[in-house]
Amino acid sequence: MRIWQWVIAVFLLLTLSANAQPSANRAASASTASASAPSTMMDQVVDRALEREHALIEMLKTRTPLVETYLQNLKFDPQVGPTPVQDHYFLGRMDLGESMDRRDYLSKDTSFESHLLGGFTKLFKFKYKPMGFSWMIYADRDDFNRHIYDFKYVHREFLGDVRCIVFDVSAKKGTGKGRFRGRIWVEDQDYNIVRLNGTYEPRPRNAYFFHMDSWRLNLIPGYWVPAYIYSEEGDFSNGSKDKMTFKAQTRLWGYDLQKGAQNSELTQMMVDSTVKDESAAAQDASPLQAQWQWQQQAGDNVIERLQNAGLLAPEGEVDKVLETVVNNLLTTNNIELPGPVRTRVMLTLPLETFSAGNTIVVSRGLVDVLPDEASLAMVLSRELAHIILGHNLGSKYAFYDRMLFSDESAYQNLGFRHTPEEETTADKKALELLKNSPYAEKLNTPGLFLREVAARGPALSALLTPHLGTGFIDRKGAVDRMMVLMNSAPALDPDKLDQIAALPLGGRVKLNAWDDHAELIKTTPLAITSARDKMPLEVTPFFPRLTRSGAVVNPTATARATNPIPSN
Repeated sequence: MRIWQWVIAVFLLLTLSANAQPSANRAASASTASASAPSTMMDQVVDRALEREHALIEMLKTRTPLVETYLQNLKFDPQVGPTPVQDHYFLGRMDLGESMDRRDYLSKDTSFESHLLGGFTKLFKFKYKPMGFSWMIYADRDDFNRHIYDFKYVHREFLGDVRCIVFDVSAKKGTGKGRFRGRIWVEDQDYNIVRLNGTYEPRPRNAYFFHMDSWRLNLIPGYWVPAYIYSEEGDFSNGSKDKMTFKAQTRLWGYDLQKGAQNSELTQMMVDSTVKDESAAAQDASPLQAQWQWQQQAGDNVIERLQNAGLLAPEGEVDKVLETVVNNLLTTNNIELPGPVRTRVMLTLPLETFSAGNTIVVSRGLVDVLPDEASLAMVLSRELAHIILGHNLGSKYAFYDRMLFSDESAYQNLGFRHTPEEETTADKKALELLKNSPYAEKLNTPGLFLREVAARGPALSALLTPHLGTGFIDRKGAVDRMMVLMNSAPALDPDKLDQIAALPLGGRVKLNAWDDHAELIKTTPLAITSARDKMPLEVTPFFPRLTRSGAVVNPTATARATNPIPSN
């Protein structure tokens, strides 16, 4: 028999043998193969997700972002549902290196730490690993691996534009306390974790582990950086009387703060010495112009210092919106100042404004909660009035040596307050500006906003306490700003669904946590069906629309992305 005939005979024998196999065995074999394939595939996803998580932790070790936490304690109101009764605010810079240290910008809220956390203050001290805040940006900073945790595939799900593979995660028995338990979302291109939802267990005695929903954004190629964390405890359903009931928002930003001038800025410049500037601006400044320029130099120094400290957003699209409102006020009142009035956004939450030189600064939180453009005009008109009336006399900041202080001491070295007499005259001037402006027929809404602030003032002292500028209430919690507008506004009526006095926190401004740029959020308006939908000045969960920034930069991830795990 020739060799090729022998090969055919063997092949036919094997084929007949396979066909003779009982159908039940064939079905069992096929079932085993189909079950093992997805299992193996998901094991690969988990391995890659763990690899990318460790790469993220390593990359962030050199970063020192700012971290801001705002918390509202709640009680149940039959009409409007859970409502704030007390609030707390924390702001500091976090070192993501080995020590996970933190430096505070504000004095410590000791009453919050001792009362709410029951002695477990590590959550906000950030000194201990893996304890503390590191648990809220990572599932487990030190021990996130297969030896400690089990991973169970759940399903696939889109978060915004990003398709994710979802796993339930739990620690193996006997692997220690304070382990993550919850769910993770892994994007299906480079297999980075983009969302964490759960808590930590088992809970130590006399301590609390909060539940958290932690989101990451793809702000630089190859990495998804922690940006938002929502925490919530307590439940008012079925008459529950939890001792600890609150909602909290945590934001991180300033990952890539630039310290001082960069080498790229020190480029050579060639100037044609024969060119002469013959314009009026080339002449010596008049005394009034000199005074204006001196004040502007002081303001510019302040703005630059605050931006370097991570407290102020770089110039962007939100500033243009604010400046449009300012120009509307100036134009309709026929006011011409020696120079342009600028606006900037401070990145912090407490509701406050101030002006430095001819630059008006408005906090991100205030822009968030103002219900309409007329309310924004009210806020800006008051700072504009101070500029017009010459109240901004902080000329000491024109000396550069006064800017030589640490970022953490910015609140101790800077401050922009006015005398009571200046505040009174600024109120009158602001009302004059508004009544001659396009917003003259829309001043009921700003008045309603002030009524809402007055109603919530006693419960939201942290939100309404200014740190650099001026706020809306006095030390007793009463509104002391633009009271004429408040007194002329309609009464607050929670049941009137078309009466929106103030928005929830986080409703207007989106912050890029890597480079600090701010932009306006584009959302679809939703119909309000009950008083509980209004949530004025309240904390709400985060649900950012996830998108990808571009190609990955990690060589390993790039190689694997070219040969991705199958979608089925």
